[in-house]
Amino acid sequence: MCGIFFFYFLSAQEKGQGAFLKVKDPKYNFGFVKQGSVVKIEYYFENSGTDTLYIANIEVACGCTVADYPHFPIKPGDSGIILITFNTKEKFDRQDRTVDVISNAVNSPTKLRFKGVILEDKSEKETKK
Repeated sequence: MCGIFFFYFLSAQEKGQGAFLKVKDPKYNFGFVKQGSVVKIEYYFENSGTDTLYIANIEVACGCTVADYPHFPIKPGDSGIILITFNTKEKFDRQDRTVDVISNAVNSPTKLRFKGVILEDKSEKETKK
């Protein structure tokens, strides 16, 4: 039974049937930022499928990341923006994170990735001494 579903999924994807979440740049490098900065990333997407796209949720790994996304139907050919806000207050060093966009698209969940380096805020440590 699983094989039949998988075959149907591949056939639908090849024929372009159903909603399809096409992200312009699913990977983003925010470079070097100072600890405590708030990084805002805009992911531009299009529904390149044949059915209306509904984004149900965006799963994030921790409370330091918040997602804002369209809560309305996206018709075929229409586009939108997913905004990811990453608070670096309690983070430092290299960061490499993903979020999952859960939708009715044939390619759901769709992964968005962002990474960069957070430079430790030494001035805060010195004031605590």
